[in-house]
Amino acid sequence: MIRPAIIAHRGACGYLPEHTLQAVELAHQLGADYIEQDVVLSSDGVPLVLHDVTLELTTDVATVYPNRHRNDGLFYAIDFTLEEIKLLSVHERTDRNGNRVFPGRYAGTNMRFQVPTLAEEIALVDQLNQKTGNNTGVYIELKRPEFHEAEGTDIYSAVVGVLSDFDRLGNDPRTVIQCFDPITLMRFKSDGIFRGPRVQLVLTENDPDMRGDFESMHTLSGLEQVATYAHGIGPDVASLQTTQGEPSEMVRAAKKLGLFLHPYTLRADSESLPGVNFAALHKKLFIDLEVDGAFTDFADKTRQLLTQLGVKT
Repeated sequence: MIRPAIIAHRGACGYLPEHTLQAVELAHQLGADYIEQDVVLSSDGVPLVLHDVTLELTTDVATVYPNRHRNDGLFYAIDFTLEEIKLLSVHERTDRNGNRVFPGRYAGTNMRFQVPTLAEEIALVDQLNQKTGNNTGVYIELKRPEFHEAEGTDIYSAVVGVLSDFDRLGNDPRTVIQCFDPITLMRFKSDGIFRGPRVQLVLTENDPDMRGDFESMHTLSGLEQVATYAHGIGPDVASLQTTQGEPSEMVRAAKKLGLFLHPYTLRADSESLPGVNFAALHKKLFIDLEVDGAFTDFADKTRQLLTQLGVKT
């Protein structure tokens, strides 16, 4: 894998609405080594690029389909066909009260953004690579496999099908698979169809809606188990150091076990670590902690800082 890897978090989402084809094209232009795709399924089984299993925080679904929410008031992507989802417009992420999460980001109104499919994003990256001579990769996260299983769908098989269509199975260095769900990553290993890098995403604490024992993954014994099915880990930036500023047990254990570190998320317009600005965070991660890459909302700024630090050309 490329090291250090600049991973465009949800595309160039610092500049354009997340997970749109326009954000993918811009991330490619800004020099990302990999572009991230979060994947959920539509009701007709099509892998969509969408961060949440629901649509209301990043689209106008409540306006277009006001009566299609479930009893909890949420609009689940898996309740809509691809054709229906393509009628939606994507906007900057909002919170549950409708307020923009990042008020200083894209505020334009003259461009329409749609929810893309995984196939559309991979095809676009391939086309851009062919046009420019670059070899930008895709970094695919399967979102909430346990949720999809409860809905009677298999997100694993759907994603593998798309990868097969684009000749991205086997040991393809252009493709990385990540997931919070250990069972899904173990399935990738045991099936042996995809032999590229597999990344265990790590929360700071356990989540009752997820199957991973994330708290154990912050220890050597927990990461020893992870190392049996994954090549790297993707932890929160905040979990990489102790309160004294020293490498955390997780960082030390990952290096001992040969697991690469791709933490999330670097944002120029909000602090990932309290009191640590964007430039200082890059030095902390790439010089002091020697991480192998990171997810960033601003691929261009990250590349510029890594060049200044002498770790990227």
